[in-house]
Amino acid sequence: MNRSHDQIVQANGVELCVDTFGDPTDPAILLIGGTACSMDWWEEAFCERLASDPRFIIRYDHRDTGRSVSYEPAAPQYTLGDLTADALGLLDTLGLATAHVVGMSLGGWIGQLVAIDQPERVASLTLISTRPCSSGPNDPDLPELTDEILAVFTEAAPEPDWSDRTAVIDYIVEGSRPFAAHSRPYDDEGVRQIATRVFDRTANIASSMTNHFMIEGKRWRERLGEVAAPTLVLHGTEDPLFPYGNAEALAAEIPGAQLLALKQTGHEFPRAVWDIAIPAVLRHTAPADGC
Repeated sequence: MNRSHDQIVQANGVELCVDTFGDPTDPAILLIGGTACSMDWWEEAFCERLASDPRFIIRYDHRDTGRSVSYEPAAPQYTLGDLTADALGLLDTLGLATAHVVGMSLGGWIGQLVAIDQPERVASLTLISTRPCSSGPNDPDLPELTDEILAVFTEAAPEPDWSDRTAVIDYIVEGSRPFAAHSRPYDDEGVRQIATRVFDRTANIASSMTNHFMIEGKRWRERLGEVAAPTLVLHGTEDPLFPYGNAEALAAEIPGAQLLALKQTGHEFPRAVWDIAIPAVLRHTAPADGC
């Protein structure tokens, strides 16, 4: 399988780190991660399984994550709009006119904005664990986060010494635990493996863990009817951050959207759901003629 490992490229005027799997002549899938998530949260085994179909898989580090450009802690010099432009800029840099866009959480916001503002660039849209509005209070007709997650934000655990590798890895593992489904055992070892890669690859871990929570973006929900790309919504039935009603709203408001419930899944994309999610994404991104 063709691979390009952790290449620094210029996209939208900034340095972003990108990794690809497969043949660039195959249908491209752009994976867009969530808040404070580097490309490491799209695990290599997941990308390899998608690429083997075949697809050309692209994952990358957002600003302030991984090896991409970073800013001082508590001073992000960008907005949600800039992160959206980064995704489009990356397609430009890779010479791709269109791609199948797969976005999780924050990445789902970016995917929605790209599909609305640049519809010609989106061959299809897959939205995972996201909602139809950005940071801040949810719309009154949508379910709010659970009390447990509200406590995570209002009674946040003390920040670790960001130079202490073990402490930061533990902080990431334990910080992810409340967002996982309670009906399935938490994949402590799997998350720990990701957290270890995150720490070892990240240029500025303090900024990576904090700056995304400070960015703002425009409202777009009222424009969801403009989404022309075939859309698949994947959402955990036990998501405590963006409860399942958010997925139902997306599926209702995006024309023709399909909704697939991920049972025993929280605000996460665990290996346990890959056997459901990967075939669904491959079906959704298959050429129209089946070839």
